[in-house]
Amino acid sequence: MDPNSTLFSLVHLQSLDLSDNDFNHSQIPARIGDLSQLRHLNVSHFGETTFSGEVPTQISHLTNLLSLDLRSYIVESLDNLLINHLQLKVSTLKSLIQNSTRLEQLRLNFVTISSSLPHTLTNLTSLQKLSFRHCELYGEFPIGIFYLPNLTCLSFAENQNLQGELRASIGNLTNLALLALGDNSFHGEIPQSLFRLENLENLSLGQNFFEGRLALDMFLKLKMLNILDLSFNKLSLFSQNRDVNVTILPPIQSLGLSRCNLAGQVPTWIMNLTTLSYLDLSRNNLQGEIPYFFFRLENLTGLDLSYNILEGQIELDMLSKLQKLIFLSLGTGNKLSFLEGKNTSNVTIPSQIQTLDLSSCNLVRFPNFIQHLQELTDLFLSDNSIKTIPSWLWNKTTLQTLDISNSLLIGEISPSICNLQSLVLLALSSNNLVGMIPSCLGSFSRSLQVLDLAANKLIGNIPQTYVRGNSLQFIDFSSNKLYGQLPRTLVNCRMLEVLDVRHNHFNNSFPFWLGSLPKLKVVSLRDNEFHGAIMCPLKYTFPQLQIIDLSQNGFSTKLTSEIIMCFKSMIISNKRQLDFKDEIYYSGNVFLDIDLHPFSMSNKGVVMDYPGRQYLHHMVAIDLSCNKISGEIPDIMGSLNGLVVLNLSNNMFTGSIPSSFGKLSNLEVLDLSLNNLSGNIPQQLTGLNFLDFFNVSFNNLSGPVPENGQLSTFDNNSFEGNKDLCGIQLLKKCEDHPKPPLQKPDGDQDSESRSFFELYWMVILIGYGGGLIAGLALGNAFAVDVFRLLQKIF
Repeated sequence: MDPNSTLFSLVHLQSLDLSDNDFNHSQIPARIGDLSQLRHLNVSHFGETTFSGEVPTQISHLTNLLSLDLRSYIVESLDNLLINHLQLKVSTLKSLIQNSTRLEQLRLNFVTISSSLPHTLTNLTSLQKLSFRHCELYGEFPIGIFYLPNLTCLSFAENQNLQGELRASIGNLTNLALLALGDNSFHGEIPQSLFRLENLENLSLGQNFFEGRLALDMFLKLKMLNILDLSFNKLSLFSQNRDVNVTILPPIQSLGLSRCNLAGQVPTWIMNLTTLSYLDLSRNNLQGEIPYFFFRLENLTGLDLSYNILEGQIELDMLSKLQKLIFLSLGTGNKLSFLEGKNTSNVTIPSQIQTLDLSSCNLVRFPNFIQHLQELTDLFLSDNSIKTIPSWLWNKTTLQTLDISNSLLIGEISPSICNLQSLVLLALSSNNLVGMIPSCLGSFSRSLQVLDLAANKLIGNIPQTYVRGNSLQFIDFSSNKLYGQLPRTLVNCRMLEVLDVRHNHFNNSFPFWLGSLPKLKVVSLRDNEFHGAIMCPLKYTFPQLQIIDLSQNGFSTKLTSEIIMCFKSMIISNKRQLDFKDEIYYSGNVFLDIDLHPFSMSNKGVVMDYPGRQYLHHMVAIDLSCNKISGEIPDIMGSLNGLVVLNLSNNMFTGSIPSSFGKLSNLEVLDLSLNNLSGNIPQQLTGLNFLDFFNVSFNNLSGPVPENGQLSTFDNNSFEGNKDLCGIQLLKKCEDHPKPPLQKPDGDQDSESRSFFELYWMVILIGYGGGLIAGLALGNAFAVDVFRLLQKIF
């Protein structure tokens, strides 16, 4: 957009529509403010190129505006993500609101504001459409907006940290047709007055924290309603009155009731929603068989019944009645059996299906009808008993998602898999795959975001080449038999957030060059053969790192202050940085919840499995346990105040426990056991209010254990093996003048034997209390020390 365009000389212009053009990411010219007579300004754009940069402050000079539309996003062509490219200073927004008091439409979707909402919005009494979707808003929602009587459209979806309650005053908005508040942090009950808004057509409240019980008859007055989304709240939906006339339900076309505490049989009133095109009943407690009336809803394009307790058989010919079907998810969590039948030639399959989820459907072979789905983009067949993949699958070049994890796949991964150049997610984890990983997997696709081959029997090197400009965000090669070195070409993965290669045989020095990756959040090198010094040159600063697990390797030398400062991304300025929701990636026609990808690390002294990648959103962790790191713990580590887990156990640290650890206000786990630390336990640790696991056992600590604060809640196991420690936790009274610590003679076999058996029984007890796997994992973590003790005893 040429800032010197003669367009800006048209000073009497009242309406300017520049929407849906390609301005090559240029800025909105400041001279837009010269058009002082403008009443309608539209520069919206939805596509691949649009305006970019900061909205000029001069836009607030347009005092005669009635409508302003800056809605603008870029469609990221590789993965269909919608990305903001315009920014608006809150000071400019406030000036706009103050000057343009006649505004009827203010639409700022996908304009980054990164602020709380100005309460002066409530002064715009003529507003009809107010739309701030995906603007990175936070703070309290101004309830005065519910007193703007002319509103027909109110959209604040996808701001995540925007919060507040829906008050009864929302009933004032009698003209409201659209209310979209999904994916925020609203809470409280939904007021009865909302269900008296008879003009409401779209009610989207999903992914919030609303609670309470909703009766079916509450919706009967919403006679215009065609979109209803209550998913992912704390709501319960039930039929309160048996006399409710379900034949006069609103003409709903899209119904989202995922995780709404639905229980028992599938509600029969759904059969009366004959206009229904999309139905999501996933993540509830529905049980029994899938009712046959589902397959009479001829307008259905999308059906999601996953994560319930449904059972019974689904036959292929049932699907033939749903000829408009595009999205079908039956599996995951259910106990269904999908029967393809012997003669499928007479069955008319809805060939336009794009997303198919038959996870947990007791499949013992790959369904042949999938071969005829010409538009298939997303295929989920996890948690079945499939052993082989047919060769025709590699010709499905439209595939964006392929998940056959947790099955019985055998043999090698075919190199023909690299024909699938549109893949965004590839998950073949938890199978019996053998052989080498096809070398092309690092470079065959620029679109691939998730590569998950964990928990197989793969051998050899991982792919050595990663193409520049690739989209890889998540790489999991863990729990295989891989060896060699991590290829330095991983630095081409500029979008990478998670790298997990734990439980393999990689033999390498510390891959400090990973620190150049701008988005890397998680690095797990646990249980390999990495060795040498942990280095962090100035150029490699790990700018986004939240979790680093280097445990059970051979790292040595000292931990320096320079290394700690490479983890400065673990310093937070406010709690809100750790308080956001789970990410959901969008691939083709399906939202991919990243909770599908589990992760584990050492926590509370044992190996813990996290049930998904939600750890990314609250977990900040350093695990350096079971190495050969020596020297003192740098005092500067206490500046990493975002830490939730810190495990330095089973090393050779000396010196005292830094008093600066008292600044780690978010710490929940602190394990310093099995080192050579000396001195007192700092009094400052008593202020760690969130600490629920603490272990300093088997060191050379002395003096009294602080009795107040959190440390008073831990028992003897947290302190044992420090013979000069005393306090009520150890049932050892502190003397006024404690004796100096005695040196233990080499030949003191009784002492060594006692320490060994205390450790041995601690392992067994944890295994009994926390599960055999946890106990064995802990025993494995202490294996070096146990072996050392056995050598001395025998």
